[in-house]
Amino acid sequence: MSRVCQLTGKRANNGMAVSHSHRRSHKLQQPNLQWKRVWWPQGKRWVRLKISTKAIKTLEKKGLQAMAKEAGIDLNKF
Repeated sequence: MSRVCQLTGKRANNGMAVSHSHRRSHKLQQPNLQWKRVWWPQGKRWVRLKISTKAIKTLEKKGLQAMAKEAGIDLNKF
């Protein structure tokens, strides 16, 4: 599975690593992704998702059903 948040779609960002002498080299800034088991009340079961820590905080505020609907995800497949 690729390094993409399943709810928000966050993925790696291209950036530059800059040394003290200001030489630049390419680097990837990866999102902070975690495997998380989330209770889905409408489905009455646990759903295992690979989501970013930012999405975990938003999930606690909005709820799983609302975030999945925004992302266009069918939770029955997880």
